[in-house]
Amino acid sequence: MAKEAKLFASQGGPIILAQTENEYGNVMGDFKDPVKTSAYIKWCAQLAVAQNIGVPWIMCQQSDAPQPMINTCNGHYCDQFKPNNPKSPKMFTDNWIGWFQKWGEKAPHRTAEDSAFSIARFFQTGGILNNYYMYHGGTNFGRTSGGPYITTSYDCDAPLDEYGNLNQPKWGHLKQLHAAIKLGEKILTNGTSIDKDFGNGVWLTTYTNNATGERFCFLINSYANKDANVELMQDGKYFVPAWSVTILDGCNKEVFNTAKVNTQTSILVKKSDDRTTNINRSWKPEPIKDTLKGEGKFKAPRLLEQKDLTLDASDYLWYMTTVAIKDTTIWNNATLPVGTMGHTLHGYVNKRRVGYQFSQKGNSFTYEKHVSLKNRTNVITLLSAIVGLANYGYGFDMKKTGIAGGPVQLVGKNNETIDLSNNLWSYKVGLNGEKKRLYDLQPRIGVSWVNGASKTNPVERPMTWYKTDFNSPFGTNPVVVDMQGMGKGHAWVNGPSIGRYWPSFISSADGCSDTCDYRGDYKLEKKCSTNCGEPS
Repeated sequence: MAKEAKLFASQGGPIILAQTENEYGNVMGDFKDPVKTSAYIKWCAQLAVAQNIGVPWIMCQQSDAPQPMINTCNGHYCDQFKPNNPKSPKMFTDNWIGWFQKWGEKAPHRTAEDSAFSIARFFQTGGILNNYYMYHGGTNFGRTSGGPYITTSYDCDAPLDEYGNLNQPKWGHLKQLHAAIKLGEKILTNGTSIDKDFGNGVWLTTYTNNATGERFCFLINSYANKDANVELMQDGKYFVPAWSVTILDGCNKEVFNTAKVNTQTSILVKKSDDRTTNINRSWKPEPIKDTLKGEGKFKAPRLLEQKDLTLDASDYLWYMTTVAIKDTTIWNNATLPVGTMGHTLHGYVNKRRVGYQFSQKGNSFTYEKHVSLKNRTNVITLLSAIVGLANYGYGFDMKKTGIAGGPVQLVGKNNETIDLSNNLWSYKVGLNGEKKRLYDLQPRIGVSWVNGASKTNPVERPMTWYKTDFNSPFGTNPVVVDMQGMGKGHAWVNGPSIGRYWPSFISSADGCSDTCDYRGDYKLEKKCSTNCGEPS
């Protein structure tokens, strides 16, 4: 498609690189078949070359990438990376200057100083390309967020946030870094380099244009806790803070230091638009009479995997079965344990809600609630919901969701147990409200809502649809829907889905501090996290 549109540089277009596969090298060992994985990589390379697009091909994190593929580096730091071919350019294709957030977790934060440090020392050691992951944050609209448990916001602490606002001081500091490196662009790409070690983690890299004699220098202090004063003789004396790189134009003029932030530091304030008027609120219970009776659309004598049945049409799958009880003295105070692969589960017995549980990390867990069974046929209804599908790692497409295999049991007095796993189960995909498209902009025929003005909107009521009509806010600024005060659910605006929300899932109160030391290797979740004890 890109070739037909003449988008490659060889055709006069803007695309200068193309990629085949992505970080396959990170997972290929899990296949435990080096012959097949090596053959696959060679096949990918042959397929890519056959496209004849006229620009170089890259493979990220693929140390055995065959020629003419260029293997590249992803991570927080890539200065020590060397391509497998000494003639290949050294590329930093994913510089993780932030990271995505997961439901129930703190917000990752990587400082402007450390972000700049990783880039500067990459170019100091011969790098020719740095690409950010991410430079502009975004939004996982609909049900596109993966993980599982990756939040709807994919802000990633990027220089430009989810809404396009400047994330200061990171944006400004990196802008200054870009300008400083660009001063030496021609020397860096055409010159030769030599290193001088001053000891104690300090060394100078001098790039020289042999034709003109022009110089461009990087002076690094890689110690995490010791500042340095460096004497460069006729080129001057420089104070280089710990864990920083100084860029010297002409090798005698400091134009940038990664630890010296002098750009604007701003705090972005988000506030409600008090001018928004004519707000009409209404609500409607999700119709569940059919599923509470155990009435599904198809049946199977076992517990089936969720995504195999939903086919990405919904987050929700109903599991329903019946069990006949004859001795209530054993079963009137029983326990219902359900083994589920995730991610959340609502339980009902004989049309009564018995409770809700969810996985803390998006993994498998055991749902367990007390139930009271009657001396008759009892109906058990379980609503399983996923919160994003696995999207990375070995065999991610095969990772199961829902109550796949269970077990589902009833445990009564004296631990007497009934295993329901191989019962006849009835299934239904999705919610009735989804099928009726209650979220559509146009009113649905035959669907009535309870007016919030005449009757108070229910609070913390599961399985409830809420609707609000309002005039568009004034101006052209980005508009954000604030879901604080809600529990967990899904939101639509004028029909299209804007994604999941879960403000009731609070992150741990531990692990954050008022100060963040940029010095030393950045380690995700162990350093500089924010929003502890807050909704994720």
